[in-house]
Amino acid sequence: MSTAILKIMITLTLTGSIQCGKVLVFPHEGSHWVNMNVLIQELHNRGHHVAVIRAADSWYIKEQSPYYHSITVDFSVGGDEAFFSSFVARQIQIQRESGSLWTRFSLDMEMKNMFSEMHRKMCEMVIRIIEDPKLINSIRETEYDVMLTDPANGGGVVLAHYLHLPLVFNVRWTVHGEGHFAIAPSPLSYIPFPLSMLTDRMTFFQRVYNILFADLRLFLYKSIIGPHYSVLCKRYFGPDVDYFELFQAADIWLMRVDFVFEFPRPTMPNVVYMSCFQCKPRKALPDDLEDFVESSGEHGIVVVSLGTLVAQLADDITDEMAAAFAQLPQKVIWRYSGKQPSTLGKNTILRDWLPQNDLLGHPKTKVFVSHGGTNGIYEAIYHSIPIVGLPLVFDQHDNLFKMKNKGVAQVVDIATINRNVFLEAIQEVLNEPSYSINMKRLSRLLRDRPIQPLDNAMFWIEFVMRHKGAAHLRTESYKMPWYVYSSVDVIAFLLLVTSSIIFLIFAAIRYICCRACRKKRVKQD
Repeated sequence: MSTAILKIMITLTLTGSIQCGKVLVFPHEGSHWVNMNVLIQELHNRGHHVAVIRAADSWYIKEQSPYYHSITVDFSVGGDEAFFSSFVARQIQIQRESGSLWTRFSLDMEMKNMFSEMHRKMCEMVIRIIEDPKLINSIRETEYDVMLTDPANGGGVVLAHYLHLPLVFNVRWTVHGEGHFAIAPSPLSYIPFPLSMLTDRMTFFQRVYNILFADLRLFLYKSIIGPHYSVLCKRYFGPDVDYFELFQAADIWLMRVDFVFEFPRPTMPNVVYMSCFQCKPRKALPDDLEDFVESSGEHGIVVVSLGTLVAQLADDITDEMAAAFAQLPQKVIWRYSGKQPSTLGKNTILRDWLPQNDLLGHPKTKVFVSHGGTNGIYEAIYHSIPIVGLPLVFDQHDNLFKMKNKGVAQVVDIATINRNVFLEAIQEVLNEPSYSINMKRLSRLLRDRPIQPLDNAMFWIEFVMRHKGAAHLRTESYKMPWYVYSSVDVIAFLLLVTSSIIFLIFAAIRYICCRACRKKRVKQD
């Protein structure tokens, strides 16, 4: 029996009878699309019909694809690659020009304006879909089995509720922040709120800071994003539907994280962990890159990528980085476009695009210089490559803080970078064995699982399609008022009962004592 036939038989045995279904996808732009596209391709390979809703000006999600049928909405969301590159550059500029407290405030205000505008346009796009009779009727008539969406925006959530479709999330972030905080118990005594730069071992004052930080961030999320989705839900579902309850009512949460990365915390039955589902064994490199890698000899190579949002950095930053690379005995492969740094060494090559997974999997790769995006971090863990981090925006500081805490990364502030500090960080990771040892341990933990993450994700998507949802796994706690959820009403009732009993006992004792005293006085008289 051939290996291919054996694999097919094992797959059929594990998954049972699967009928091809129809999946409607409402994705999120940018790097989020990279991992969503992996799920889409696998769904297509398993015979499912996939349709992807995209805006007319989408810059990542192509209209033509062999893996999906696109539903292009005649609407411009804005925020293309040039916009985000400009935004990142502005963020770095603020960090370089401002003091620490003012820096945090300035960055938050920049983020606030950008996110508010992004979600406002997302709501307008949903309105355009629903109020286009031809488009919405076409979607209805297709009779999709499930909505797959990334809750970093709420478009798919609202549309799924409007169409009465079961809802599956490909998630790490919702519109209110990290996904667990939307659905799972999250005691702030030992669960650091994302971006707080805290661990699960907090002092008293760190716990105070964690609670205050969480309250402030949640207030900002609700005040910036809430009004847009509240108006949208009121328009189509009436005043009694809370927009965030629609998120919490999702059937399955496919979480793009793992506890080799996250701190341990409570979770829920409908949360499925599928971290590193995009990771895979390396393929052969293009001939020119393979020749360059092999020419590094025993020293090996350093791979550099600062993600999809940065086309180029300020000249003085890239000059400092290039000068540090030039002093290394290793060869350096740097994903970068734009003006060539004036200090570029002969050991460094620049490329507009890199086969990142294949380079990280190459046995000669020693260090990964990264901005700290989750996709890159998990690929580094998968291939056991320690990290030198240059966080830029969003969750990248928090991601790299976790990696530093686990002893697999050094982090450098790109706003104050100079060649000496940067070189020292790279050499520390290259020459100190503990970074590589710790990363290999994380890699073993990540790989040691009974079922591959992508197969696990497919099972649960198909599970929802087979059973028209997964309500039996979903808690109804999100419908409770906060005082009911936290049992404040029960505690208040028990305190009242206890106080009443104590009062009655005290009153009875007082009555008995007073009566005894009166009798005594009567006898004496």
